[in-house]
Parts: sequence; structure tokens; C-alpha cells
Amino acid sequence: MAIRAVLWDIDDTIFDYATADRAGMRAHLAAEGLLGGYASVEEALLRWKELTELHWRRFEAEGGDFLDQRRNRVRDFLGAPELTAAEADDWFDRYVVHYEAAWELFPDTLPVLDLLAAEYRHAVLSNSSIRNQDRKLRVLGVRDRFEAVVCAAELGVAKPAAAAFHAACAALGLPPEQVAYVGDQPEIDALGAARAGLKGIWLDRADTGGRPGLTRITGLHQLPGVLRGDTRFGAPDTFG
Repeated sequence: MAIRAVLWDIDDTIFDYATADRAGMRAHLAAEGLLGGYASVEEALLRWKELTELHWRRFEAEGGDFLDQRRNRVRDFLGAPELTAAEADDWFDRYVVHYEAAWELFPDTLPVLDLLAAEYRHAVLSNSSIRNQDRKLRVLGVRDRFEAVVCAAELGVAKPAAAAFHAACAALGLPPEQVAYVGDQPEIDALGAARAGLKGIWLDRADTGGRPGLTRITGLHQLPGVLRGDTRFGAPDTFG
């Protein structure tokens, strides 16, 4: 059955989250006078990334309040369990100023969205919150490109669960087999989508390979060919 719509991941797919997060945290730590607490800037950035992943996975598994997982991340990073919710929020808000100053779409995002606009409908499925992702898309100037923005924090279920993908398909009013999902995580995004009945596409910008059987592209310029069934692009990755 022909693909009629594309569901998109946001962070590190259309938006260069990794670069913005690193630049924002680097500037924030310098402004807060915290760089001396780590052996190097890289060590501090790595710790922040580890805690981000840890608390998000805990939030996915246990549920709870989205803001609480963020506050606990800040407390752990600072080694300050006594921080109040307001203090943790203030610290994070100061970081966000630096983080947002570094926001950029990947260079191939707008050209490909423009190229696909006439043939496919578009929506977003993100393992984040509407509060974060809707605003991000608006600041980046692309919110009007997407019919719907569906996020895990509001759904109560996250990728790679099939229910998350099916909820996004329902928002488009299309069956899974008519929808493609594009994301940067091979298992959470591409494999999760494929298991839910969508066409899962792994955007492997670093060209790492190593996920046999997945439809893989190394840049969004290859996406139109995959959606149209051109086997020269996005063939299943056979690199072991």
C-alpha cells in the first residue's frame, strides 16, 4: 500500500538537538561557574547526557510528573538533593536560555520538507512533551508543516511501544501501513515503527550502520526515493 504520510521524530532528526544541547550546557556551566566541578567540559557534558537519558527512561517506565523528572536530573547533576522544585526550575530555565540560543534545523530539513509537501501529509511523534516540542517547532518556524504533534508525555506511552505509533497514525486518520516514520534511533524509532506496522526509516546521519534489516538513510535527501520505492536509496542495511 502506498505511503500517504510521514511521521517525524524531532530531536537529532530534523532539529540538531545534540549540538544545541552541548553548546547550551557549555555556556550555562560557564555562566554558573560550575566548570571547575568536573575534570573537563567534556566530562560535565557527558554527565548531563547520562542523567538526561537515565531520568527519561525512568519517567517512561514509571510515569509521574514530567517536570519532576527534569528537576531530579538537575539535583543529581548538581549533587544537591535538597534543591526545591522552584530552585531546580530556575536553574533549568537559565540553561534553556543558552540552549535555545543554539537552536538550528539540520541544513537538509527545509529542502526535503519542501520537496515532499505536495505528495505527503506530515505529523510528529516525539518522546517528549507538547509543551517542549510544539514551542520548539514554532521557534524554528516549521510548526505549520505538521498536521499534528503527538508526544509521549501526554499520551502516557512512548516509542517504541506500538500504541504510541498507532496514536499518531490515528491523529492522521490513516492506517499504519500508509505511514512512514523517520527517526535517528534505530531500535526506538525505525524498528519500533516497523513492528507497529509502519514503514520504519532509520536516519543514520553518522553512517554507523550495523542494524541489518532496517531501512536506513544517511541524509534526508535520500528520503524521497525511499518513500517512492526507489531501491537505490534506503535499501535495508546489510552491514553486520
